[in-house]
Amino acid sequence: MVILSSAKLSDKHKQALNDKYPDVAFIFCDRMEEAEQHLDDADILITYGQDLTPELVGCASRLKWIMVISAGLEEMPLATIEEKGILVTNAKGIHKYQMAEYAISMLLQVYRQAKVIIENEHAGKWDKTVRLQELTGKTMLIVGAGAIGGEVARLAKAFRMTTYGISRSGKTVDNIDETYTNSDLKSILPIADIVVSVLPSTSETRHFFSYEDFQLLPDHAVFLNMGRGDAVSSDVILKAIREEEIAHAVLDVFETEPLPSDHPFWKEENITVTPHISGSSPMYQKRALEIFEQNLHTYLENRDEYVNKIDVTRGY
Repeated sequence: MVILSSAKLSDKHKQALNDKYPDVAFIFCDRMEEAEQHLDDADILITYGQDLTPELVGCASRLKWIMVISAGLEEMPLATIEEKGILVTNAKGIHKYQMAEYAISMLLQVYRQAKVIIENEHAGKWDKTVRLQELTGKTMLIVGAGAIGGEVARLAKAFRMTTYGISRSGKTVDNIDETYTNSDLKSILPIADIVVSVLPSTSETRHFFSYEDFQLLPDHAVFLNMGRGDAVSSDVILKAIREEEIAHAVLDVFETEPLPSDHPFWKEENITVTPHISGSSPMYQKRALEIFEQNLHTYLENRDEYVNKIDVTRGY
């Protein structure tokens, strides 16, 4: 059996896989351009997901399973993968710790006026009139409530927050007080102090948030998006900020990435921009490969109990 990786892995992870599975032939590449020549021999492919095209999948005559060591699947040629009956799993859930920390740190930055304090420090300005607010006791709405949302809610409980969740299924999530379906969004928005979006990118979630939704929020609300940038139009966010429908937006994801240097988001005082780093962590590959190894055991034992098995017709 041949396992091909187009994802650049560290030497220690390569060695560990070779040591644990001596009967498997691993081919490690740093990018798809290098891996492409081996695709026809591969039974399993490890990838970050952005490097596959319908043509490449079509050339992979032996390919039975694609392990995507990220959560995003929006750039995958899912129709071709479905046609060929290839199993897809991903690394959903490995981002929850770092992304939850990101969310809380960015919210504290807003409520405790970190930008202003740092600017005053650089200017040598002693200003005790800076208006600090408390995060404690706020109401948080998590849209796209799953593993990441549950971890955000767990940390929010340290600040005695009330937590609500919105998801397609409306199923219960640990640490979220009440969960609702997507159709209930508008009924919850008026009581939300904070909205955290961790929506994936699918046909159902594109431009999920409308300008009307921002109008329904209290004008002191903070909107944080660390899911996917196409969940809301840039124009809608900009208008909501400029019309003071909300107090602040924290954005880690955008419709176009990298965000152009002349984009108006950069200059808006009440928008915090970060360069799609909420999921960054030195533990990333370790956690992703732990899921891969769980699924590899399942694959080798010819069972159908995969972690994070993807419905390719839906994209998640």
